[in-house]
This record gives sequence, structure tokens and C-alpha cells, in this order.
Amino acid sequence: MYKSKEQLKMMNLSEIACLKTELLTHQIPAVEKLQQIKVGALYMEMGTGKTRTALELIRLRLDAKKVNKVLWLCPCSVKTNLWIDIRKHCEGPYDWLKIAGIESLSSSDRLYLQLLSFVQTNQVYLIVDESNLVKNFFAIRTKRIAKLAELCKYKLILNGTPVSKNEADLFAQWYILDKRILGYNSFWSFAANHLEYDDKGKVKRTLNVDYLTRKIAPYSYTVKKDECLTLPPKKYFTQYFDLTEEQMEEYELAKFYLLGQVDEFDNTTIYRLFTGLQQVASGRKLTSIKPLRSEPFFKNPCDNPRIQTLLNELPTDGQKTIIWCKYQHEIDDICAVLTEKFGPDAVSAFCGKLNLSKRVSQIEKFRDQAQFFVANKSCGGYGLNLQFCSNMIYYSNDFNWATRAQSEDRIHRFGQENTVHITDICADSKIDIRILKNLHSKERLSDSFKSALAEKRNISDWLDGKDDEYDKNRVRAKRKAESR
Repeated sequence: MYKSKEQLKMMNLSEIACLKTELLTHQIPAVEKLQQIKVGALYMEMGTGKTRTALELIRLRLDAKKVNKVLWLCPCSVKTNLWIDIRKHCEGPYDWLKIAGIESLSSSDRLYLQLLSFVQTNQVYLIVDESNLVKNFFAIRTKRIAKLAELCKYKLILNGTPVSKNEADLFAQWYILDKRILGYNSFWSFAANHLEYDDKGKVKRTLNVDYLTRKIAPYSYTVKKDECLTLPPKKYFTQYFDLTEEQMEEYELAKFYLLGQVDEFDNTTIYRLFTGLQQVASGRKLTSIKPLRSEPFFKNPCDNPRIQTLLNELPTDGQKTIIWCKYQHEIDDICAVLTEKFGPDAVSAFCGKLNLSKRVSQIEKFRDQAQFFVANKSCGGYGLNLQFCSNMIYYSNDFNWATRAQSEDRIHRFGQENTVHITDICADSKIDIRILKNLHSKERLSDSFKSALAEKRNISDWLDGKDDEYDKNRVRAKRKAESR
């Protein structure tokens, strides 16, 4: 059985594999359960300490000589922060550990062959962090990870929740662990028993969910933040603004042309519509519809009403603030405006074009001196521990609820001592409203669009958030209730 904290303190240092932090109370049952089996899943919400729990399981396997190496697969954007987190909990050397990006397995044959050789020549404990990235069974990355997993006796998947959309998400993750757990050799046999599709090939509903729950329960440990942590509340605000008259004309023109290109059976045309309208609402002018290209609408970024709204929402008392953006040009414009207004030391940027060492320095700059952290949430929304900050502004949103939830929990996690303030900047009666509505309902925007078409609603009004099912006051009331 797992040793108590008192027993751990009495153990020889060499036996505890250089771990220098203790488990939290809610992490001990996870270790007690999963140390007894070779494969398992840690479904622990963001901020509850998945990494520390996984390290304890790794220590037990290393001490018992069950494994001699660990392959830790995680999102590419998380690699740097994962190293920081591991160094916080463990003393070096780290020759037992190899970290690789999940997305890189799709694009790099060289990396895949290196990892294949690594698992063939060692006794490897495979960790798949943020396993929702491998929920598509037919993706290259998933197939390659499944092949690596076949050569590893000990495996662990980490994620905040078992399902991000529907129970179809489970198959690939548990196939990687051990296909015998769910009892299906192929996705098609799984789908035949658990998925019902509509005439367009979309999952309409899931079947026999109780069977799946019973199958995975012995191998998984689940904990939510509100079950184990006492955190300050999150308070939500939405700040609306109007486009300029010239922007309104550009928006309506773009909507006319992009709607004419839509094929409801081709998601790329639907997302081109959403993206084009969102770029106009963000302060861009479309120069090409296919391919989609744009240029700045305003010569001076300070003339952009969205940036003006952002400046009005910034705290005046010097509190640290995270600003999430969708597009790189938004990050560039905001950094330029804030640098001119507050000075270069006040702004820290975090985006995909920065290398790993530069990203680390930008995080340190934000922690030590900068007031503003301007980032893309698809890049910075995973893995960062920024709970020393309690203010967050979404300058623009995208359609992905999973990354939205991830980005919010960069600050709403263990160690946060203040009420968290989250503000959305939203173009009134435009695509922004539709995106916010779908984020609240956790519904995919493309699916919602197709439903609106099928119901023969006014698509123009639907895009602008003006159809009958949407009421801004109702959303405000819901957010107010959630923040209590």
C-alpha cells in the first residue's frame, strides 16, 4: 500500500527519487488506486495537480524497477512549462525523462522513429498529457501514439475531463491504454454499439453510456476543483462596443460575399465565413475571399474601437492583467499600443512565433515586472501557472470551448488568493455575440450554423446574434449567477 506522509518523511532520500514536494490530500487516493494497476487515467480538473500526482506514480515504478525511462507526451505549447513544473517537484538529473510534443508526431517522421527506438530499447512508462488531443482515432498522431503504447507496459493518460464533446472521445484514449478495457478492437465496433449518427454523418446521440462508465471506472481517478480546493469565485463581465460606420459597411459586404460561398456540407467554407467576419470586427479589411486575406482597417491601431474598449477596461491601479487574443496581428497591435502608453517593461508577449527560451523569459518578465501579458490562448492556454494574476481580458474569442476553459484556469487554480475577474470584449450585434453564445452553451459553432440553416432561420440575424433565441440580458444574468 501507499505510504503515509509520516512514513515518507522517515524514508531514505534515495528511495523517494529526489521528489521535494509532498502530495496534497486529494492526490493521495489517486496514487493509492492507480499504483496497483499498469494502466490508468487521471481525470483531474485544471489546477488540481495532475503533474505532481503523475510524478508520484512514476517514482513508485522507478523505485520498483518496473520501468527505467519515462516518455511524457504533451501539447507542444506545454513543454517548457512542464519542464519548469517538474523541476519544481523533482531534483535532477533527469536522464530518466524524455518529453515530446503530441502535435509533432503528426508532422515529424524523424521524431516518431526516434521515439519508436526509445520505447523498443527501454522499459518505458508512457504518459499522454492532455489526452483530449488524441481523441480522433484516425489522426496520424493518434495512430503513432497507439503504436508506441503497444511497446509500453505502463501507461497513464492525463486530462481535465473524460469527455470534451461526447462519449466518442473515449475510444482512442482508452485504446491507447489497453483496447481490452472497453472491449473493442476497432472504432467501428465501438461506434456500432455506442454512437448514433444523423443523415449528415454527425453523432446524434450516444448509447449504452453506463457500460462505458463501468468499464473505465476501475482504471480512472476523477476529481473536480470544487471537491478538493477552496478557490475564490470567478466574476464575468462583457464590455460591448460599436463598429465604426465604415467597418459596418465592410462587415455587411464581407457577409454578403462569404455567405455566397458557403456549402453546408463543407466545414471549411463555414469557418471561412466566421473567420472573415471576425477579422472585420477585429479591425481588418478583407482583400481576398478565397484564399482569405486581410489588411489593417485603421492606419493607427488606437483608432480601432476594439482597442479603445480594451484601454478603457485595463485596471488603473497597476494590477497584472492577461489579455487573450485570437490573431497574431492583434497581439502585435496591442503590444505596440501598450508599449507606447506604459513603456516596454510593462508588456510581455507570448505567442507561437517565439522559441522556447524566449517564452520562458516572457513568463518570467510578466511574473517579475510586466503588468500586461498578451498571448494567444491556443499557445498559452495550456500548462501555464499564472495564479499570481487575477485579471483576464478576452480581446477576442475563438470557437473552442475547451481552450477557453483551459485558458481561464491559468489563473483560477491552486494558489489563487483573489477573486478572478474575466472580461469579454464584444462587438455589439455582430459575430462576437454568436461566438459568446456558443461558448456559453458549449456548442460547436459549425453545428449551430447548420441547425440554423435546417430551421430556415434568418442566417444574417443569426450571425449577428439577433435571432430570438439570444438575449444579452439573459446571458448577463447567467454570468452574474455563475460568479456568485
